[in-house]
Amino acid sequence: GRMWAYTVGFTVLPHVGGFLGWFLNRKEIPAWYEKLKKPSWCPSRRVFPVAWTVLYTGMGYASYLVWNDLGGCSSKAIVPLGLYGAQLALNWAWPPLFFGARNLSMALVDILLLDGLAIGTACSWYRINRVAALLLLPYLGWLAMATCLTIRIWKDNPEHKPGKSD
Repeated sequence: GRMWAYTVGFTVLPHVGGFLGWFLNRKEIPAWYEKLKKPSWCPSRRVFPVAWTVLYTGMGYASYLVWNDLGGCSSKAIVPLGLYGAQLALNWAWPPLFFGARNLSMALVDILLLDGLAIGTACSWYRINRVAALLLLPYLGWLAMATCLTIRIWKDNPEHKPGKSD
């Protein structure tokens, strides 16, 4: 009876930090982000909310599958769900670093660490639930693009690096 509540809770959880990050930084996007030099392959601003809704839903449901297969918060769940929680925290930290603090260097460090933890999460989940690991593949693909985009913006906007005057 209560399983649907867990399913919904796990599925919605990633959206909470994502929405909060957008809400707190939404004014910085038109004011600052639009002025940055970006590569021609940078997705339109309208793509991001749609992409993140799909990605957060898939990753959240996948975390439920892993949690359920491991019998809840057991000792077996510490590493796979700990990796997931750590990568989710870094995911949520990126918008405040990039948009809020306008710190391209810290945003780059954050996303590189995030990449490693997200890959580690997918690898650890693969042994537990292959569907859960496969649900992370679109996220890993998007992170690869987002990492390349962050690197290009970091390289192409040296005046926005720490220590340089605004």
